[in-house]
Amino acid sequence: MPAQQPHTRTRRTRPVPERPAATPSALRRTLPVLALGVAGLGLALPTALPASAAPGGPGTSTAPVASDGATAKETTAIGATARLTTEAREAGVEFGNAPMGWRQRGTERVELSAASRPRSPLLRYGAAARSSSTDSFVPKGVLGVDVSSYQRNLKWSTWTKKDRDFAYIKATEGTSYKNPYFKGQYTSAKKAGLIRGAYHFASPSGKAGYLQARYFVKNGGGWSADGKTLPGVLDIEYNPYGKTCYGVSKKNMVTWVTSFTKEYKKLTGKDAVIYTTTDWWTQCTGNSSAFAKTNPLWIARYGTTKPGKLPNGWKVATFWQYGVNPIDQDVFPSKPDRLKVLATQK
Repeated sequence: MPAQQPHTRTRRTRPVPERPAATPSALRRTLPVLALGVAGLGLALPTALPASAAPGGPGTSTAPVASDGATAKETTAIGATARLTTEAREAGVEFGNAPMGWRQRGTERVELSAASRPRSPLLRYGAAARSSSTDSFVPKGVLGVDVSSYQRNLKWSTWTKKDRDFAYIKATEGTSYKNPYFKGQYTSAKKAGLIRGAYHFASPSGKAGYLQARYFVKNGGGWSADGKTLPGVLDIEYNPYGKTCYGVSKKNMVTWVTSFTKEYKKLTGKDAVIYTTTDWWTQCTGNSSAFAKTNPLWIARYGTTKPGKLPNGWKVATFWQYGVNPIDQDVFPSKPDRLKVLATQK
């Protein structure tokens, strides 16, 4: 009889199953998640966009480091949508970089069919602007445009060929944001023969008015009587980051505007233009007439052939933002020599 072999226990290893190739249905389930992640990153990283895709019209979008007067710690969340209102988010506004008239364009969005509805907020913004603007209407007066960093290094010759004679360019917001394209936009506008000026997007819940005026003047918002430079603009309008009036009372809002405009006049010798809407001005300043005798008015109103009712005290609007297609369209409702006076006399 053969000797019995000692009993040994053999460890069995389970074979690793091969991962099946991704099926088209699996890809379809995965792609929406990936797309959501890319869309979220797109708000925080520089992203090339088609023409008319961003607030203010054609150009490619960036999200420069900035804030609406927030602290250094708060600015680390640039691009995060948590600080934007729903309207601002849907309008394609980037945190810390709101363009002039952002809410007017947003409220003019139209319902698009499912087939033509763009996929991202920024694209939806541009398509709505194209769909809702009154293309055929051109008011009488000297025509111009206004731009911000969303337009990057645009070709001003495109607009001089369309009889645009002046331009306003966003320079600053709060006390932290500076338009990274401002210098190029401002210089090239002058070379193209445009009379140009700068604007500041106000943050009344941030630093004091006089501090924001100093920041504005220091970073492109100055003025000189050279016949080529328009007075700086205080863009004070709907808050894209919270409560309509920034959580500031009517009385304190008037105080804030006074602080800004007095400091601007002190630094430049020129009264700042005030850009607003009658609705916002009424809600947030109590329809104050305190600035009507000193500061020119720039009113925003679209879809009409007249600027409509003006805030209390102003008899005329020095500028009127009347359209947004394909970028913000403005008019100085007088003659070219009067615009020259605005760029020359204190």
